[in-house]
Amino acid sequence: MKKLESSLKNMALALTGFSVVAGALLGWVNDITAEPIAQANAKTLSDAIAVVVPGFDNNPAEAPQEVELNGVVYKIYQATKEGQPIGAAVESTANGFGGALKVLVGFDNEGNIIDYSLLSHAETPGLGSKAADWFKKGAKGDITGQNPGEAPLTVSKDGGQIDAITASTITSRAFLKAVNDAYAAYKKQSGDTTVATDGTSGATYHAAPVDSVNVDNN
Repeated sequence: MKKLESSLKNMALALTGFSVVAGALLGWVNDITAEPIAQANAKTLSDAIAVVVPGFDNNPAEAPQEVELNGVVYKIYQATKEGQPIGAAVESTANGFGGALKVLVGFDNEGNIIDYSLLSHAETPGLGSKAADWFKKGAKGDITGQNPGEAPLTVSKDGGQIDAITASTITSRAFLKAVNDAYAAYKKQSGDTTVATDGTSGATYHAAPVDSVNVDNN
């Protein structure tokens, strides 16, 4: 019995020692990787801003503004050239088929869409992931140059003018909702009081319910 108790005690001490060492190693690894990761994320964001609002000579990522709509906080990166505003990039998130879909949308001073960047998503590879390019200039779902303040962007299945990603209507709806919400945040930040309180735009955005989506959608 004493031998068994001794063995159990030794095992407990060994496990405790292992846990302490493992925890210390994890903390050390986290410390030495935190800064490189932060720098990489900052560069990714800066590069994305340069794509969606080109031509600025300030550092938009340095001091983002925050706007709250319906309990959601949106980050707005103001772009200026020679001290004059030329637009802004707005981060916005919506729930797609596989999870959160985050986009960065660039608007000019009038609220027209310059470009966008898909920052992250959890959509189906080869289907929903096509949102990264589908709505770009010259693509089937091209949204560049459009102004969500004139009419919220919606897919053609919902009566809109935007072609949804093939077999990915849910993702397309989520993407366009994120863009509409980004516009609403941008206009609220600029002091436009015509933005609807539902956090979309001056005109109300209506997304079709998920259960009405055809079975061929992702």
